[in-house]
Amino acid sequence: MRMSQAVCSTVLAILAVAGVNAAEIDEDGGHLKIEDPARVGDPERVAIYQKMRDQMVGGYALSQYPAAKGYTKWRLYNSAPYLSATHGNRYVNNYANARAGDYGSLAAGARLPAGSVLAKDSFTITSEDKVFPGALFVMEKLADGASPDNADWRYVMIMPDGSLFGDSMGDGAEEMVFCHACHKVKANKDYLYFVPKKYRRE
Repeated sequence: MRMSQAVCSTVLAILAVAGVNAAEIDEDGGHLKIEDPARVGDPERVAIYQKMRDQMVGGYALSQYPAAKGYTKWRLYNSAPYLSATHGNRYVNNYANARAGDYGSLAAGARLPAGSVLAKDSFTITSEDKVFPGALFVMEKLADGASPDNADWRYVMIMPDGSLFGDSMGDGAEEMVFCHACHKVKANKDYLYFVPKKYRRE
């Protein structure tokens, strides 16, 4: 199910009431951005995430998108949730399925095989220390030639209530154009960003 304009407006209203300062869609069509997220220590972020993870997964799973149901059983690549400016100043976690085994150590010029799936869940801690689940961002490597405009990557964004914000291969494809536009910077590493060195798990 796709998130309607009315639902999007409701989400914005809820964020405003909840004290999220100046939440807005970036002018270039990027993510809803939290301008003043709280900075808390690694142990606190880990504890917050562990406490809310099941709730987050339950919401994403309502989408019926396969990766949304089981991504937390995949390998986790970060040691603690970290702040991602490119995902709206939210705290994020990086998971990858077994097919994407080279993720995180991909050499320049190499590519992940078809069937590789990466999932990045997210949450917000506001400057008033309120915590909210964020979107689930998914990248799925397709067969050669399946999506040439996106280098055979499929981008999906699922909201915390399971509604679909966009799917580059389906409903709301126009909403996902900014994803590949951002990932183009990493074309020499199969359009992938990796976990910051400080947070990479051994």
